[in-house]
Amino acid sequence: MAQCLAPSVQWQMRLTKSSMEPSSMTSKMWNSFSLKQNKKGALKTSTKFRICASSNGTINRMEDLLNLDVSPYTDKIIAEYIWIGGSGTDVRSKSRTISKPVEHPSELPKWNYDGSSTGQAPGEDSEVILYPQAIFKDPFRGGNNILVICDTYTPQGEPIPTNKRAKAAEIFSDPKVVAQVPWFGIEQEYTLLQPNVKWPLGWPTGGYPGPQGPYYCGAGADKSFGRDISDAHYKACLYAGINISGTNGEVMPGQWEFQVGPSVGIEAGDHIWCARYLLERITEQAGVVLTLDPKPIEGDWNGAGCHTNYSTKAMREDGGFEVIKKAILNLSLRHKEHISAYGEGNERRLTGKHETASINQFSWGVANRGCSIRVGRDTEAAGKGYLEDRRPASNMDPYTVTGLLAETTILWEPSLEAEALAAQKLALNV
Repeated sequence: MAQCLAPSVQWQMRLTKSSMEPSSMTSKMWNSFSLKQNKKGALKTSTKFRICASSNGTINRMEDLLNLDVSPYTDKIIAEYIWIGGSGTDVRSKSRTISKPVEHPSELPKWNYDGSSTGQAPGEDSEVILYPQAIFKDPFRGGNNILVICDTYTPQGEPIPTNKRAKAAEIFSDPKVVAQVPWFGIEQEYTLLQPNVKWPLGWPTGGYPGPQGPYYCGAGADKSFGRDISDAHYKACLYAGINISGTNGEVMPGQWEFQVGPSVGIEAGDHIWCARYLLERITEQAGVVLTLDPKPIEGDWNGAGCHTNYSTKAMREDGGFEVIKKAILNLSLRHKEHISAYGEGNERRLTGKHETASINQFSWGVANRGCSIRVGRDTEAAGKGYLEDRRPASNMDPYTVTGLLAETTILWEPSLEAEALAAQKLALNV
């Protein structure tokens, strides 16, 4: 990606002529520049960095090193090991040299880190072991370098409490689940904040923009804030091999969404976590703060969710609408279990307003974005398709959410009495 830093809180594509003069550049400004295409023309690859020159040429030399192609001189590659930290939402990473290019996680060594520094282990027994699970191409370093999604274990081989992937992998390896080939399409919403003040990008500091309405999928300097971050992230995901399927500006200004899927089983969580990592790195370079808070601004502003579209083989086949209704019935009976696992602070978002259902009441409907579970018009008309779970918050763990959906709709069976009562309450003829 062509990188250039610009002295502005806003993400901008162009700098004024005076801002490009060497005398105007200071070291304090380097970390707040925005993406900029090389004035002499587009860079040849998506992995090159562009850093504006300083009077002593230091930055030019750094740019040369960042873009240095080492492949003619060594077979070694850099692997960036990525894992989820102690909060359950933070991503951590560190790099190591691998002797040659690899194609599968099984070719990579396990590694370890200091869990006492991430809130995942006590100081007297701090070693946590990283197990490589999925590989993606590295859009920052390019070449054969890779990003490695890992999960976390004790030295004895037990998953640590924040390792949600292990439980999901167990669910997705169940023969009943495997036979149903569960598909997921996840809509990840996020909000961009100005640094230091932690106020949405494009908003006047301490003030508010005009009311919601013109910003959703909007275009224009007074409606769209952060488009270049969204576009840079889109391309980085495609380069990495993430199954990203689209992006759009959201209802609240400064808020965006990207979609990943359809992904099968555990792959959905791996791809979302890698996409989140890329977004953290890109906003880091832009000098913009990323938040997955489900309700970053109180009041008459939309929150941020992570709507999860889901289907099984039986739902996608003829007669699948009846299977979907049975899944909705099961989901209604485990509403509390799902809500408790669908993200921190979700009670501030699921209020029954701003295209959400109440957190306390399960509901479903066709084309109704105010329900817990939405079924599309196309699915109703075709008699088969998928459902959308609109309850997950933007900070949800995708391993937990996808695993729970599969468990509740494929593996879990309610009692006949409970099923009958729920069907009557939801007006579902199953």
